[in-house]
Amino acid sequence: MSHKLSLFFLISLLIATLVPAHTLIRQVVVDSDDDVHHHFSHFKNKFGKSYGSKEEHGYRFSVFKANLRRAELHQEADPTAVHGVTQFSDMTPDEFAEKHLGLRPLQFPKDATKAPILPTQDLPASFDWRDHGAVTPVKNQGSCGSCWSFSTTGALEGANFLATGKLETLSEQQLIDCDHECDPEEPSSCDAGCNGGLMNTAFEYTLKTGGLMREEDYPYTGTDKGACKLDKSKIVASVHNFSVVSLDEDQIAANLVQNGPLAVAINAVYMQTYIGGVSCPFVCSKNLDHGVLLVGYGESGFSPIRMKQKPYWIIKNSWGETWGEQGYYKICKGPNVCGVDSMVSTVVAAHTTPH
Repeated sequence: MSHKLSLFFLISLLIATLVPAHTLIRQVVVDSDDDVHHHFSHFKNKFGKSYGSKEEHGYRFSVFKANLRRAELHQEADPTAVHGVTQFSDMTPDEFAEKHLGLRPLQFPKDATKAPILPTQDLPASFDWRDHGAVTPVKNQGSCGSCWSFSTTGALEGANFLATGKLETLSEQQLIDCDHECDPEEPSSCDAGCNGGLMNTAFEYTLKTGGLMREEDYPYTGTDKGACKLDKSKIVASVHNFSVVSLDEDQIAANLVQNGPLAVAINAVYMQTYIGGVSCPFVCSKNLDHGVLLVGYGESGFSPIRMKQKPYWIIKNSWGETWGEQGYYKICKGPNVCGVDSMVSTVVAAHTTPH
């Protein structure tokens, strides 16, 4: 690599670290306004976008154009994945963060129960709970910062499957409407519907209240303006206990295999334009802003920039099946890439049936 290219690459990485965590990226080189108009037209057709006025259309076009300018740099920072236009490409960073993320910037309480250390010598080379019936179909949180509730229900759905043999689709809306549990170390930081929350406080609420209802009995509305409609006679899944998993990839894998899908927090900057492949960014903030579900791991995600097979985590997201790989994200294992190992929780379900 020439000195000129090396210098350009180093500058690119430096800029990538300074770009705000919620920037939108597009893998397109834009040479002219005609190119931008072409991509914007394709974007509107693909995602069924329409705007109420010429002013709004013009504004969204300018946002889209600004997002395209970040494309080349961001693709260079994460060359092992495929990035492209997503349904979020006409949104400003702040709009995206408000409507499609929602993890409160909290840490685990110092006295949080820690998961016991598990043996790791006989772990399978790859594992996926989707192959074993413990994962419900991909859901869509819509324009509500409720990712934390989907991460919570996903973990309890899997744990309940292990405890009862039945896969129930659980209600995020119950958590949005009824869960106002607070961090014991920061009483002013509480689960707050579309304004964010935390998976461990949601598990605490579920433990205290007795459990969660089915989604069909308490359907998702994507808003937090309604009153709590909990009917305890229709609870189908209850928390027996929950704990924090060690910041160790082998322990995370062992807990995943033994206890079911895990509630995980991540920095979502590269997820905003993710299309497919294994995301292995050179630089990624560990500031956690999105709650997701860890359902498995693989060993054969080729990373050409590292010239070897790179193991990866399999993440279930809550942005619908049209995003990513049918709603899933692959991120390489490594030194806590994008903070994915920082906040991992496992939950054990009680054997619960409706009253």
